[in-house]
Amino acid sequence: MRRSLEVWKMGTVNYLEALKLQEKLASDRKALKITDTLLSLQHPPTYTLGKRQTVHNLLIPDSELKAVGAELHYTQRGGDITFHGPHQAILYPIVSLRDIGLGARKYVEKLELTMIELASIYGVKAQVGKRCETGVWVEDRKIGAIGVRISSGITSHGLAFNMDPDLNYFKHIVPCGIADKDVTSLKKEADVELPAEEVIQEQLIACFVRIFGYNDVILKDKSVL
Repeated sequence: MRRSLEVWKMGTVNYLEALKLQEKLASDRKALKITDTLLSLQHPPTYTLGKRQTVHNLLIPDSELKAVGAELHYTQRGGDITFHGPHQAILYPIVSLRDIGLGARKYVEKLELTMIELASIYGVKAQVGKRCETGVWVEDRKIGAIGVRISSGITSHGLAFNMDPDLNYFKHIVPCGIADKDVTSLKKEADVELPAEEVIQEQLIACFVRIFGYNDVILKDKSVL
């Protein structure tokens, strides 16, 4: 059976704008108005809290967020607190799990594999975390985060892979609620020179397409929106 995916390459998008767009697309996907859709983008510096909202994992007072140039938003995705920012490749799949025959656990595993495969392109051996350690890791250093929302079988939110973000932002949080672990990036872990970030983001899309088994892919440049 052929599977179609529409990929939106969006550049840098404000977090709240991306959130509203995901909600609209998820509603349209549920109503069968659109096919499976993948948003590829970056965010300005933003901290987000998932449904396990443990605010004490934000180590900086709300009043000081503006000083470090970051926003804070509460979301309905799974997981705890994380950081999104420039030089981080983000994918938000709006897909019907029923149509592709996946349960929630298998879906998350495929998101993990997407990031693991991307890292392997650059000779970086990444793997899933230990029990209760979400995301993708290089030894005990986190390189990719996952936080998803599934409603009526339609996904939103997704994954964030660290290409070369300012890792100092992670010092203000306990990433995903996991203490005493470092955060890393492809830039720090790879022994080869990295290409332009747009190339890495396209490779991440290609890994997603292959692992999820899409046959027909429609690319749309939405960066001008």
